[in-house]
Amino acid sequence: MAFFLSLAALIPLDNPGHYIHWHFLDLSVANLIVVILMVCTFIAALLLPFPGRSRRKENR
Repeated sequence: MAFFLSLAALIPLDNPGHYIHWHFLDLSVANLIVVILMVCTFIAALLLPFPGRSRRKENR
């Protein structure tokens, strides 16, 4: 628990956030990073094979 508290002290939270303005869309940079990571995780889940897939083929 103390590790997380000391880690939180490294990031100043009293500054205003940075926003990206694109036509009708206002998105904070932090939320954009989270969305990009979620999309990358989803694509990786679709493309990477399941870990036990090769063992199931050998049993047939």
